[in-house]
Amino acid sequence: MSTRQQAELALREVANTLSIDLSEAQSLALHDYVSLLLKWNRVYNLTAIREPQEVWTHHIYDSMAAVPAMLERDAHAHHILDVGSGGGLPGVVWAILRPDWQVDCLDAVAKKMAFVQQVIHATPMVHGRMRAWHTRVQEHKQQYDLVTSRAFASLSDFVIWTRHLLKPNAHWMAMKGKWPQEEIDALPADVEVFHVKQLHVPHLDEERWLIWMRLKA
Repeated sequence: MSTRQQAELALREVANTLSIDLSEAQSLALHDYVSLLLKWNRVYNLTAIREPQEVWTHHIYDSMAAVPAMLERDAHAHHILDVGSGGGLPGVVWAILRPDWQVDCLDAVAKKMAFVQQVIHATPMVHGRMRAWHTRVQEHKQQYDLVTSRAFASLSDFVIWTRHLLKPNAHWMAMKGKWPQEEIDALPADVEVFHVKQLHVPHLDEERWLIWMRLKA
């Protein structure tokens, strides 16, 4: 069995474990994305992780694991901003998996958003549903149903820098590793945590948490 076939079987297994209905086209798009990420990473340093298997476990499966929890909590959130997206994680994965979501990726590093733009160009299924913004988040002007981040900043900085990007009644969701109690304690007085979810990422023996926050009424 080839390395590609092994990766395809592993991806199917993970999708089944997470109860994600993965089509052949989506599987192919995820494999193509990983190939492109590994290729660009040799020159542009998009991520510190360079081993293919670790890219799958720490980036792709990690991003996939958030989707079922988001569908449960954010059923009506269809326009999503991925802040500090880097090489498009988790935004690219989410756009591939959810044809009903419009996902914007934002990062202040030009080469990273140039890469995401290339991914969009090379992935027909996300055309018209995905955008790459090269700007500082404080200067961005769009508004969203859900603003998310993954390893971007402290919770306090995240909500302070992005509160102008929330539509009325919208909220934030942050992906974290270790339980961030100190960051939660440091949140602004008008922001509250209203839901948390511990993720179990297949093939990854590390903590993962989703933290949902909103402006207090």
